[in-house]
Amino acid sequence: MPQLLHLFWTFIKINLLSTSGPASVGLLYNEAVGKFMTEDQFIQAVGISSFLPGSDALQLAMFVGYSAGGIGGALVALLGSILPPTLLMFGVVAILHRLRREAWVSRFIEGLTPAIAVLMLFVAWKVFKGGSDGNLNWQTTLLAGASFLALLLKVPAPVVLVAAGFLGMFIFR
Repeated sequence: MPQLLHLFWTFIKINLLSTSGPASVGLLYNEAVGKFMTEDQFIQAVGISSFLPGSDALQLAMFVGYSAGGIGGALVALLGSILPPTLLMFGVVAILHRLRREAWVSRFIEGLTPAIAVLMLFVAWKVFKGGSDGNLNWQTTLLAGASFLALLLKVPAPVVLVAAGFLGMFIFR
């Protein structure tokens, strides 16, 4: 039971300290790797949760929870992930409804945008480096470059992920 309580507290904390989407992956990395799962398992979990339809953060939470405590762990992690944002959204909506015409609110939101973008780049770099055992080899660089080019050419992200996964099976033997 202490493991499930620790898992619940971890996801409550992550979802109170982040915006719960891709930005929470960095916090979850620091909290989960070494405690609930290995770095390789975490990288695989990020890849799988990005590939599947639906909320990446919730799928990642359930994956980590399942790794730590089976089905009970997955349910506890899911509850810990959805409870804080749900309660916060009710409160924020009530407040913003009263402040919606204030100019500082829109400027505040505009200020968040670059910070979130940098955080996502930082997490992506850590996952990128960690996925290749910390060494950038030509296979990793080639696959990343091809994926980036495909996204620039507006190839749908799920197609890029599936293609990269299949290429990875052959490149990383």
